[in-house]
Amino acid sequence: MGGAGLLVASRAADNGKAAAPRPALTVTTAKPESARLPVGLAANGNVAAWQEAAIGSESNGLRLADVKVNVGDVVRKGQVLAVFDAAPVEADLAQAHAAVQEAQANAAAARADAQRARALQSSGAMSEQQITQYLTAERTAAARVASAKATVAQQQLRLNYAQVVAPDAGVISARSATVGAVAGVGTELFRLIRQGRLEWRAEVTSAELPRIKPGQKVVVKTAAGAGVAGRVRTVAPTVDAQSRVALVYVDLPPALSAGAPLKAGMFASGEFALGESAALTVPQQAVVVRDGFAYVFRLNTDNRVSQLKVTTGRRLGERVEVTGGLAPDVLVVTTGAGFLNDGDLVRVVQPLAAR
Repeated sequence: MGGAGLLVASRAADNGKAAAPRPALTVTTAKPESARLPVGLAANGNVAAWQEAAIGSESNGLRLADVKVNVGDVVRKGQVLAVFDAAPVEADLAQAHAAVQEAQANAAAARADAQRARALQSSGAMSEQQITQYLTAERTAAARVASAKATVAQQQLRLNYAQVVAPDAGVISARSATVGAVAGVGTELFRLIRQGRLEWRAEVTSAELPRIKPGQKVVVKTAAGAGVAGRVRTVAPTVDAQSRVALVYVDLPPALSAGAPLKAGMFASGEFALGESAALTVPQQAVVVRDGFAYVFRLNTDNRVSQLKVTTGRRLGERVEVTGGLAPDVLVVTTGAGFLNDGDLVRVVQPLAAR
């Protein structure tokens, strides 16, 4: 009987061990941490040229002989963009020079006659009418010389206009110049993005507008997802009466290369940097998303976990801001949180970095 009693007691102890619950998972835990995270304001808008110059023809009736640049070319101030056939202007200029020489010869003869008339004025050998005629002829001849020189200057200007030059450095954004075409005065030949400067015209609601100041940093996202740094230049003085949206002009880096990430005409999103604020954060792996909601698992004193629904906010690196649903002194499961259910028993170990 004694041996049988020991056997029964041994079996009861074994059954007790078998009935003890086993941990569902080995996990690590961490407490939420306070941090200062950047505050941003997201917006959308169009990328446009800072200033676009229209370069037109200043010559009338001349044939376009050569076009030296194309769309996308980077040009410097004063660079020749196109050349008109200057032969007709050169002929007119030569004729104007000849007219100056003729006028100067006539002026010399008129000046000599006037000098003789002045010498004889006191002698009475010539009438006052004749003297007046010689003096008037002298002044008329001098005026004709001045007029002929003005014609030379005008023709020289036309000759200069035979070369179309860039008014500023920048990038050619459009070209309508065609070799052989006869362009009239004012005909647009090229469009130029001055200095290659672009701007992002962000659309911001009137409620958010007071938070934006000139000089603030901005990150504009490209189509490939990369960020381009910019800076607020100015805020529009008016708000659209229909949409209640105002434009914020953000300076972007010059787009002087063909591989520039942003182009004029693109639609882009971006974020204004408005400073920093305090936040309660947890490791990103502690947040579990199920059915469109975010949860964390709180570790209880009995090593069981409770599922807590939380609201999340900003992200910085591997940490996520929790804006609601979590106290700052709660232990939350980090490693393995995605495999747990509410009420699971876990075994807690220290993270490798803490050992």
